[in-house]
Formats: sequence, C-alpha cells, structure tokens
Amino acid sequence: MRFSGLRCSAFVLALLSTVAAAQEPEPPKNVLDQGQINNDPLRGIVINRTMTVLGWDFYRNFTQVWQALYPDSQNTLTITERPTAQFGSEIWISYQNQNLYHTFLSPARSRAKDESRNAVEVVHNNIEIIDAQRKFVQDADLGPEEM
Repeated sequence: MRFSGLRCSAFVLALLSTVAAAQEPEPPKNVLDQGQINNDPLRGIVINRTMTVLGWDFYRNFTQVWQALYPDSQNTLTITERPTAQFGSEIWISYQNQNLYHTFLSPARSRAKDESRNAVEVVHNNIEIIDAQRKFVQDADLGPEEM
C-alpha cells in the first residue's frame, strides 16, 4: 500500500500527537486553593493605597527599608492613607486584615522617612507574633483571624 506524501505526513503527525498526549503527566490534584488564609497568589508585595505626596514618601521609604532588610519576605502588606485637614495624614499598615501599625504624619514631609523606618521594625515584629499565634490555632470551625 502506497501513501502519498501529504497523507503520509498527516498520518505521522496524527500518530505523534497521540503519543505526545499519552505521555503528558496529569496535573496534580488538589492544587487549587484549599481556603487557607496563607494561600495568597500575590505574595511578598506592598500595596500602595496612599493619596498624597506625604503618603507616597512614606510608602517609598517604607518599601526601600523593607526590601533592604527582608528581601525574601513573602508577606503581603497594604499601606493605606487618609488625609485629614487637622492632623496631616493618617497612615496605617495592614497584614491579613489586621492593622499592624497606625500613625498620624504632620504635613512636614521630613518626618516621613524616620516614621517609615520605625514602621518597618514594628510591622516585622507584629507579623512574627501573628504568624506564631496562627501556628498554634487550628480549629475547623474558626479561622485564625477570628480567634
């Protein structure tokens, strides 16, 4: 039996695709999120929710110090600012729905750098405390953030 060149190449291509499909490994089961609070797909980022130049200065200084001291950090933080006419800017840093740091910055931008360095130390210590507490709390009915 003779095959023409076109039929032969189509036959070989179909045969190769069948063999390749048979050799593909199955994706592992249970790779989807299991509902655990630590399964964050965007780990290790610092989210900027500031609105003013003062807030941006705080965020920039905080992230520079944070990345210099903890370059392999897998913690996702959010820096939020609420500008106020009376107090300057209210800034807080949260981690897994918990506020770790809260301060008011006067409109003078010079204090933002010192305050952000202080915030790095406070936030890191609070994250260590939260992570240690969550290791000991394993309740099927309550999540660690509800304890």
